Amino acid sequence: MTDFDTVDYFTDPALVPDPHPYFDYLRAQCPVKRVSQHGVYAVTGYSEAAEVLRDPALFSSAVAVGGPFPPLPFEIEGDDITGLIAEHRAKMPMFEHMVTMDPPQHTAARSLLNRLLTPARLKENEEFMWRLADRQLDEFVADGRCEFLAAYAKPFALLVVADMLGVPESDHEEFRVALGADRPGQRVGALDKESLASNPLQWLDEKFSAYISDRREHPRDDVLTSLALAKYPDGSTPEVVDVVRSATFLFGAGQETTAKVLGAVMRILSDRPDIQQELRDDRSKIQVFVEETLRMDAPVKSGFRLATRDTTVGDVEVPVGSVVMFCPGAVNRDPQRFTEPHEFRLDRKNFREHIAFGRGVHTCPGGPLARVELRVSVERILDRMLDIQVDEQYHGPPGDRDYRYEPTFILRGLSDLHITFTPNP
Repeated sequence: MTDFDTVDYFTDPALVPDPHPYFDYLRAQCPVKRVSQHGVYAVTGYSEAAEVLRDPALFSSAVAVGGPFPPLPFEIEGDDITGLIAEHRAKMPMFEHMVTMDPPQHTAARSLLNRLLTPARLKENEEFMWRLADRQLDEFVADGRCEFLAAYAKPFALLVVADMLGVPESDHEEFRVALGADRPGQRVGALDKESLASNPLQWLDEKFSAYISDRREHPRDDVLTSLALAKYPDGSTPEVVDVVRSATFLFGAGQETTAKVLGAVMRILSDRPDIQQELRDDRSKIQVFVEETLRMDAPVKSGFRLATRDTTVGDVEVPVGSVVMFCPGAVNRDPQRFTEPHEFRLDRKNFREHIAFGRGVHTCPGGPLARVELRVSVERILDRMLDIQVDEQYHGPPGDRDYRYEPTFILRGLSDLHITFTPNP
């Protein structure tokens, strides 16, 4: 039995398969609790997390992907470290990407994606999704069994975001080969910390730099040209590298998180025949099913902020320079917000109140895209795969399942998911 008083959330693999008993333990003591390992303030309460996420001036995103690793590149001095963060930002992990930026830099970087993620573009992308879902299913559905993440979730999520960003279909296979096994986001928050020393988006940065530079010199009637020629709200033209970083972060983050939620979707469908049948009988419940999956298995289980001044969260004092860890995996199961929080319920009234996509200025810009990916996938999977079941050869019998999760303290996702089914031509 794990001793939750002494366990190190950031390094102990025992918490990877199921972190929820640990989250419940922390919340039962206090929804904002300083854990002794690394001095991080863990926020497991819903209202307290919302308090942190809605104030980017008080809670900087500079440590969003590193948390307490590596240590801050400066000494805490004075009662406001906003200036110190700005001065030393370039020494912090992934400083060049919008996930670690604060306003106004974050506002400018995100504006480039807002020009791309329009209702018209999302509609075009959805039309591609329907074709892609069938094309992907065609590769394995006749076999009656598969490892779902490799066969469907990962390639589907990768190619959807490639299309969204305007990558030519003639280049899709190159992306699939280059990123299929070495996904740019899979090492974020790895328990061994080695991933912090590298830029997981380097290949994408180089590829999109070539795209954007080409479209600025030789404009075409395509999405990449629209992205290349986008301007900031003040009318100024961004540097090529700034456009590239906005695009590649959406690519890396969107691919990784959606693939993880697709794995969670299939685990529930195959493990819960009652829910599978309920969706087959009434497709209108797919929307609630998707949201409840996001609540129960948010692809990001913890994120980080840095307190720029002395403050309080809930009733707990948080000193300047403290790392605050908000935990969507815990917040989405806060009994103060969700009745029977550990139960998957298709009749949940407040099913959209989860924070799987964050809150505030850093709300995931790809949230609407991911929701469509999940809905389209569930529709076509139900159409073409009957009697979907967990493959007991790999995961054990009902009541004694053995699921393996990727070892990171930030992300939540299966390493593999083997299923069997009856093909439906």
